[in-house]
Amino acid sequence: MSGTSLDGVDGVLADFAQPSLASLASAYRPFAPELRAELMALQRSGADELHRASLAGRALAGCYADVVTDLLREAQIPASSVRAIGCHGQTVRHRPELGYTLQINQPALLAERTGITVVADFRARDVAAGGQGAPLVPAFHAALFGDASEHRVVVNIGGIANVSDLPPGGAVRGWDTGPGNVLLDAWCERQTGARFDAAGAWASRGQVIPALLARLLSDTYFALPPPKSTGRDHFHLDWLTFFLAGGERAQDVQATLLALTATSVADAIRLHCPGAQRVLLCGGGACNAALVQLVRHALAPRVVAGVETMGIAASQVEALAFAWLAKQTLDGKPGNLPAVTGARGARVLGAIYPA
Repeated sequence: MSGTSLDGVDGVLADFAQPSLASLASAYRPFAPELRAELMALQRSGADELHRASLAGRALAGCYADVVTDLLREAQIPASSVRAIGCHGQTVRHRPELGYTLQINQPALLAERTGITVVADFRARDVAAGGQGAPLVPAFHAALFGDASEHRVVVNIGGIANVSDLPPGGAVRGWDTGPGNVLLDAWCERQTGARFDAAGAWASRGQVIPALLARLLSDTYFALPPPKSTGRDHFHLDWLTFFLAGGERAQDVQATLLALTATSVADAIRLHCPGAQRVLLCGGGACNAALVQLVRHALAPRVVAGVETMGIAASQVEALAFAWLAKQTLDGKPGNLPAVTGARGARVLGAIYPA
């Protein structure tokens, strides 16, 4: 999995043969600076972008293949023991309202490089069926974290934050709440040169600007009812700049962006998941102590905890989800939830590239 945060590739080796899902190995490879810069640039229209996107896809396939090699080495198993690779690709456009979503990827090259069957292009079929194509993880969250006696919500705080509502005996729902780390990372990097604000320390030295927070929350996306999804197409530094009055202290803007993520997540849960008893956090934002503290305060008295309390590492959840989605594809089972994405019905997702 390489997500909206554009930091690198997370990989897991998942064993579904046991009564409960087991992660046998995990690996991470950061993007080379030039690849990260190109992927960032491709989020917007630019010169010769089809050619550049194709070259970036080749570089991505190489990075994905390196992660697979790392996993096989750690687990000490041959490639022939792996049934398939689930590979999401890198989203550079997400416009389901216009009928498309685009992930840069070269799954055929990945299959050639690894000798393992690859399942990719998970979102397109859901969009073709009238859905948002996202989020796709709620079905996996339900399988992994659902409980017959407790109403749980899983919050993945990646570049974009999304929630999975898991009421006992009720329909699973899920949607993107808005920015997770995308604005926090971008503003921090522009102002300090650091790729991210470790543990939210810089934001903690600032003060929330109430008027700015109110302007940010006035964006129409936050008021839209689920199902809905979003990405860098909507939330980016130019979007933020539009709301700035000028003259704000940089760390105060960072503190306000931290509050924006926490408030939009908490508002979504309070409004749409009123019976939630336990909120489980995963994704990179779960490592931001200042952000977690804000979310915990906003959602009290609900229990707010990391997914580690359920025996799964927060950094592995999304990669595990796409391993699960690949298995669904190979088994001929649906991978989407129409109540989540808005599709006309359940669909088998993904395209298969045999080894």
